[in-house]
This record gives sequence, C-alpha cells and structure tokens, in this order.
Amino acid sequence: MASSAMRLHDAQGHRLYLTAGERDAFRKAADDSPRVVRTFCLILFYTGCHISEALELTADRVDFQGKALTFRSLKKRRQNVYRSVPVPEAFLDVLDLVHGIREGHVKGQLWGWTRKTGYNHIIAVMKKAALSGPQAVPKGLRHGYAVACIEKGIQLNVVQELLGHAQMTTTAIYAHAVGVERRSIVARLWET
Repeated sequence: MASSAMRLHDAQGHRLYLTAGERDAFRKAADDSPRVVRTFCLILFYTGCHISEALELTADRVDFQGKALTFRSLKKRRQNVYRSVPVPEAFLDVLDLVHGIREGHVKGQLWGWTRKTGYNHIIAVMKKAALSGPQAVPKGLRHGYAVACIEKGIQLNVVQELLGHAQMTTTAIYAHAVGVERRSIVARLWET
C-alpha cells in the first residue's frame, strides 16, 4: 500500500514537512532568487506538486481563465491522468511575466531543466532561507503544502485531488500533523 511508505517523520522522529513559518521563509527566499528559479520554487510552494510534475508543465496547461495549473499526475499508473490546482492570480501574472506565456514565447515546457537541476535550485533556496534538516528538501515543500491545507480546514478528499493521490489512505497521513499545525487544528475545539 502506498501510504505505508509515506511518512511525516523520519526513523529518528524528525519532521519531514515544512511548518508554516518555514514555508513562509522559503517563499521569501524564492522571491529574492533569479526570476526563473523564483517561478519554479513558487510552483512547488503554491501547488504541492512533485519536481517532475513542475518540470513537465507546459505553457498550454497554464489556465489564466480558470486561475489554475494543470499537471499530469506522474505517480499514477494510468497514463494521461491530469489534475488542476488553483493558484493565486498574482502568481499567474508573475509566471506570465517571466515566461511570456500569453505572448507565446514558450511553446513547450516552462523550464528546460533536468530533475537534478530543479532539485539543486530548491535546495539552494532552502539554504538561502536558512532552512536545514530532513524537511528542507522538495518533498518537505509538498508535505508542508498538504499540512497547510489540512490546517486551513480543506477537506481530505479535496487535498487528495490537489496532490493527485490515488488512495485516500495516503492523504489521510497528513491529518497526523504535529506541533503548531496540530495545535491549530485541535484549537478549533476550544472555540466557543
């Protein structure tokens, strides 16, 4: 089962997801990066997609009307399974400004990088944000996005769709967030 391999903590009990504060520090560091690196980092920040999914993103799958990006779900066994993930309109404007999508400057993929190059850019921005530890990797961004969704009260079935999980049991692992995120979720019980 896919969920048995996915964890929010490593074998030593260290967190594998970015907290809200760490995500914010990453976003700020990305804002101070070269423009194409910034857009790549923000794709992962705003969508929780995998590096490979971001690198496969093409100009024709940037939906300005629907205010979403459409990814081919690479982890699913069936071919050509797509999902649309809403993103802030201001981010779409930045994506267009940097890549010239509306003007047709880019016909194919937005980044012509290898997966390793994309990974290295994310790690460099993590270091610029002074983030370290097992969570300071691209997968930590994805996990942090999912935890942030749960923290904001987004239903698990919607989170499942956003992340492209085939099984709800995989998505349900994010409901086991700890620290500030869990406190925030449980704090709703204390509200009168």
